This record gives sequence, C-alpha cells and structure tokens, in this order.
Amino acid sequence: MRTHSRHIFMCTGPRCTEDGVRAEAMFGILGAAIDARPELRVKRTRTHCMVACKNQGPLALVYPEGIWYRCEDADAIERIVTEHLEHGREVTDLVFHRLGSGDVSPEDNIDV
Repeated sequence: MRTHSRHIFMCTGPRCTEDGVRAEAMFGILGAAIDARPELRVKRTRTHCMVACKNQGPLALVYPEGIWYRCEDADAIERIVTEHLEHGREVTDLVFHRLGSGDVSPEDNIDV
C-alpha cells in the first residue's frame, strides 16, 4: 500500500444507481484519476451503500477533512481529484455533508 495522507472512500451502491453499475464505473474513474497523479498520497477504498445519500449518489468521502461529495459523473470526479486531492481546495458545489457540520444544502454552499 502506498503511503497516504488522505483517504477517499467511495460508495459503489447498489441503491444509488441501478445495481451499482454507474457507481462502480465512477469508482474506476476515480482510481484512474488518482493513478494518473503518482505524486498524490491518496488511498482509495470502495464501500457499499452508506444509505445517507437517499439515492443521490454515489458519494465520495475525503478524510481527514471529513468532506462528503456527490459524484454524479466523471466531471465531478475529476474536479474532486484536481481541486481537493491535488490542490487542497474544497469543491463547494459538490459537498453533501461536512464532518462536524452535518448535511449541506446547495444554499449553504454559496458563501463557503
């Protein structure tokens, strides 16, 4: 296992996408994006349904920051990897939940 300073967990369904097919595809895209940046010190782990998204997933959780993101498509994954994992900036408009703050509505993300 590579040394890592962040850990990203990603739900692969099956509830949020039909039989988890799209969620599993997003997990693969996440892996490719991380592997394309060997300087990143990020561990990626697949999880089963976390139930919290209420069928608005898949979700990706970045720790130690405790930021939960919605990962609806490959563009969202790329933004999370580039902006958060590579440059350390939260991708505010994709945030679903913050550790210590709770669930986030789109209106809450305006001034973060």
